[in-house]
Amino acid sequence: MGAEAEGGVERGMAVARARQPTVPLSEGSSWRMETLQGSPAAPGSVGSCPEWKRGRSRAGKEEKRGQPDSELMARYLEEELLADYSIMEQVARRVPRQAKFLQRLETRPRMSEFNVKSTIISRYAFTTVLCTMVNSGSEAREGVFEMQIPAAAFISNFTMSIGNKTYYGEVTGKEKKHSSDDKARHKKPPSPTDGRENGYETFKASVFIPRKMQARFLLHYEELLQRRLGKYEYTVSIRPQQLVGRLRVEVNILENSGIVSLEVPPLRNSKHKGNGKVEGDVSPPPSTVVGHTKTLAKVTFNPSVVEQTRIARNGILGDFIIRYDVNRELSVGDVQILNGYFVHYFAPTDLPPLPKNVVFVLDSSASMVGTKLKQTKEALFTILQDLRPEDHFNIIGFSNRIKVWQKDQLVPVTPNNIRDAKKYIHNMSPTGGTNINGALQTGAKLLNDYIAQNDIDARSVSLIIFLTDGRPTVGETHSSKILSNTKDAVRDKFCLFTIGIGNDVDHKLLERMALENCGMTRHFQEDEDAASHLKGFYDEIGTPLLSDIRVDYPEDNVEQVTQNFFPNYFNGSEIIIAGKLINRTTDSLHVEVTASNSKKYILLKTDVAIDLPSRNDIRGVPGLEDGKGDKNYIERAWSYLTIKELLNARLKTDDNQEKDYLMEKAKSMALAYNFVTPFTVLKMREAGLHSEPPQEEFISPSTDGIGEKLQSLQGHKAPPGIRRQQDKQRIKISKTSADGDPHFVIDFPSSKVSVCFNIDGEPGDILRLVSDHKESGVTVNGQLIGAPAPPNGHKKHRTYFSTITILSNKPERSYLEITPKRIILDDGERLILSCDRSAVVRSSSLEVSISANSNITVTIRDTISFVILIHHYKKPAPYQRDHLGFYISNSKGLSSDSHGLLGQFLNHEVKLLQESLNTSRQQVGQNQTEALKPNPTNTLKVKGRLVPVVWKQRRIYNGQQEVDCWFAKNNADKLIDGSYKDYLASHPFDTGTSFGTINSL
Repeated sequence: MGAEAEGGVERGMAVARARQPTVPLSEGSSWRMETLQGSPAAPGSVGSCPEWKRGRSRAGKEEKRGQPDSELMARYLEEELLADYSIMEQVARRVPRQAKFLQRLETRPRMSEFNVKSTIISRYAFTTVLCTMVNSGSEAREGVFEMQIPAAAFISNFTMSIGNKTYYGEVTGKEKKHSSDDKARHKKPPSPTDGRENGYETFKASVFIPRKMQARFLLHYEELLQRRLGKYEYTVSIRPQQLVGRLRVEVNILENSGIVSLEVPPLRNSKHKGNGKVEGDVSPPPSTVVGHTKTLAKVTFNPSVVEQTRIARNGILGDFIIRYDVNRELSVGDVQILNGYFVHYFAPTDLPPLPKNVVFVLDSSASMVGTKLKQTKEALFTILQDLRPEDHFNIIGFSNRIKVWQKDQLVPVTPNNIRDAKKYIHNMSPTGGTNINGALQTGAKLLNDYIAQNDIDARSVSLIIFLTDGRPTVGETHSSKILSNTKDAVRDKFCLFTIGIGNDVDHKLLERMALENCGMTRHFQEDEDAASHLKGFYDEIGTPLLSDIRVDYPEDNVEQVTQNFFPNYFNGSEIIIAGKLINRTTDSLHVEVTASNSKKYILLKTDVAIDLPSRNDIRGVPGLEDGKGDKNYIERAWSYLTIKELLNARLKTDDNQEKDYLMEKAKSMALAYNFVTPFTVLKMREAGLHSEPPQEEFISPSTDGIGEKLQSLQGHKAPPGIRRQQDKQRIKISKTSADGDPHFVIDFPSSKVSVCFNIDGEPGDILRLVSDHKESGVTVNGQLIGAPAPPNGHKKHRTYFSTITILSNKPERSYLEITPKRIILDDGERLILSCDRSAVVRSSSLEVSISANSNITVTIRDTISFVILIHHYKKPAPYQRDHLGFYISNSKGLSSDSHGLLGQFLNHEVKLLQESLNTSRQQVGQNQTEALKPNPTNTLKVKGRLVPVVWKQRRIYNGQQEVDCWFAKNNADKLIDGSYKDYLASHPFDTGTSFGTINSL
């Protein structure tokens, strides 16, 4: 059969329509099918069946309203007529007199059922729409199935049955259009296809249904949910424009990272599309049921006919929305592996924002008169107020003339500058034509000159936000030349974000400008919510957290990896990478993420175990049972991302040969995965005279073997075994340490002597370990936590280090607060790291390296290094607590005046004065047990003091190494300067260096 449906047209390109001639299917029936992009729902759309026609009744009440009492009729239908929806039984059913009158006026079939079922697994959504239409009339009537689907989604299947015939969709390659067709297509103004408000395509199928029969439509589409403003948003369009006997939406969500912030806002109609909230009402739609556990959620919307009338008398017209997020933290991210494919989600939190250098380029041509300019001003007033003190900005207004607010500079964010900027925007008036090229050249030069001539923060993010409502009419008007000029002006030094308002904008031009210059584009309709849409888009890009993000995997382990370098990561968004494993038998996949954050360089790394059983077996999850079609959701997410990237790459290139190559590659992959794209079409084939009609079966992703192969490790705690041991072996540390209960060890290498002592502190005590604040600027304090003493012991309780605080004020202020679970790094900007994720954070004078669940190495100015061991107990005894051990690896940068329980010995030596009879020092180390036990009167000379000591053995490095040492009793009496209490700090950030002195960093 020759009818086709096109979908997934390239964003920003003109919309192609394929309306085929009506093709006879059976006596009295025929059909046609098309997809429309960005168009509003037509009357009677979808599932677009006709609405109840308005008419007058004899009753006075109806005379006043001019329409039937819909709620009364709905109650009757619900209570009396909906028990069985078999078509043949419904044809002759008894209906109210008034309904009979309306049915006689009805010219199109009724919709008896509209059912949507969706399964979302790790952001990838499979959606199935089932619509049944009934022709109870005495002659064939046209039924129209119409469904708005997200522009980013791919249709993957479509089936319909009319009477006893079934037709199924087959995805085939699209034939290349002739040049004359291309010219004709380009003459049509492009339809908007992107943007939160109208980023929808309309799938439409119309058939003639024989009398006394029904038609069933089954549509499947897939999409990868995008994270915006900290939430994933899944939307189902419900626009029957008539009362539906059985209307149900069911959404099942599985997120192994854990579901948070699940919400179902009120239905959103076209006027509020993209706004996300209806003023004054935040409750879910009537009949909505929400249930969820930590990783699973099920949301149903099942309004009765009566409840539908309360929403809208002529049927529901709106979007059913679900928003949620998942648990996340600063880690390598969430890497999932299934049957040879992987997908990697990266969206860290708790990062300080990067400074921005932003130029707003605003259209003030005559076409902006009225609502558009007013809304733009309102949005800019709010946006200016949200700029941060560390940001710099400028404003350019353009028509046929170009006006720069602050000539040749970007100004800092101050109250006076914000006030003056608002005055400038307020005084903008619409006039003249549209010089897009000149405005962009001016903005790019302004930003380039500012970057070149000023000592800007190396980690700051520079960007242009460009807004227009039309096409170029002044200056350079050829799109190809504007694109070329813009790319030459930007030179990959900053990103360009474009916004189009209204129906006259050249969306293809704006989209390509953004794609070629690492930005994004949005298109908004001119309505009463445009100001909030503009503000919402700015919120998406207004808080950059990381720059120059690169995600790497071993080249010999992976192939066909999607985009892995990203200029910026914005707060509330998400970076997604997918690929194929070359060697499926390998034990793990190594992942490294490098990025810049303000003044810090960050390296996150981990090994994702491939063969470990999943923490969450999803077999038996509602909505996932009886999977058909062998749909590996990770493989399909990879194919989805790959096709999207090929489409974008084709849009960006001007080389015809490269365009053809990219088109064929995208077409081949779309055919392999049955996706309707700009290069594939959906052709309908007749399945046979007596084939089964489409049933209420929803093709779910395959879950075979998922219990053993699905890896969804949140951030991927380091796998036990070999690698962790290797990490420890690579650490070079000395014996000088404070660990355990707490046991102190001081190594004197030149004297070849080790000294040890205990400190019997109280829970809550904060001990000064290293104090060199005045010279090197470094201070280390350790806070104690208590635990019961072991039975039959001589101690009343045990104490361990629960927190280590490292402070440094040279060359700039910074501090680290380390616990067994997390690290807080603050050098003017706060960064939180988890101890169970491997990571490296580096700035000009400080480096923090985390080996997951093992240790943290802190290096200051490359001359001072500390290692903190992490002690975790899987099944702790009552007297055990998770705690830390502190080791000094390199003390070259500490001064000779450093102090503290450990620091005071770093630049001193000791002398062993009295030894066992007839035993040399060398022999002491060889036969200490026999030599020293009989003689308890050994003495050390330390700083001129004589300290009685006894020989002991201590285990350090988690018990992996045994140390022979001379032990000083009684809380190191005479060994340390002063007494134990002289080393108590008043708070973790106390930098006092002499007894009785308290300073704070």
